[in-house]
Amino acid sequence: MKIICVGRNYGEHAKELGNDIPEDPVIFMKPDTAILKKGSDFYIPEFSDDIHYELEVVLKISKGGKYIQKENAGNHYDEIGLGLDFTARDLQSKLKNKGLPWELAKGFDGSAVVSDFVSKENFDLTNLGFSLIKNNEKVQDGNTSEMIFSPEDIIAFASQYFTLRVGDLIFTGTPQGVGKVSENDLLEAFLEDKKLFSLKIQ
Repeated sequence: MKIICVGRNYGEHAKELGNDIPEDPVIFMKPDTAILKKGSDFYIPEFSDDIHYELEVVLKISKGGKYIQKENAGNHYDEIGLGLDFTARDLQSKLKNKGLPWELAKGFDGSAVVSDFVSKENFDLTNLGFSLIKNNEKVQDGNTSEMIFSPEDIIAFASQYFTLRVGDLIFTGTPQGVGKVSENDLLEAFLEDKKLFSLKIQ
């Protein structure tokens, strides 16, 4: 199983980090070891003093393929969930400034939190609200209508380079409002009004 992630897929988030709006999906990967075991707390790693939360809608590939056409891309996933793409922002900035890859800042153990998955048939994926509550305060409030690249765009684009397999996960990008986590924070993720997970920071 591989984890394909999309960066800068919401215009306001790209702006808050000082990045240009991309012409094509910005793709990076996380290893399967990045998945945080269900029910576990997230422990801030010793190599970073600036871990940021990034809430995202996650697609679970149900039908493999290569060179998938956009008009057929919806047939390749049946379920969606929510995920946190934890990012060591201080380390990422150092790597970016040196023109180096981001993997150390994005793919470390526990950096991918994934909820249980729900059928996509129950939701309007073109107008899907999702939010993150940190210590009882809403810090991210996104809607898929604000995506630069739709789930179908992402699947079609990524499958030009990577053969998609059943069980692969695609993190579709985060809206504005990302920020730092601290010890004892409580994060709660909602898809519309349904809570999909809560997570304690240690």
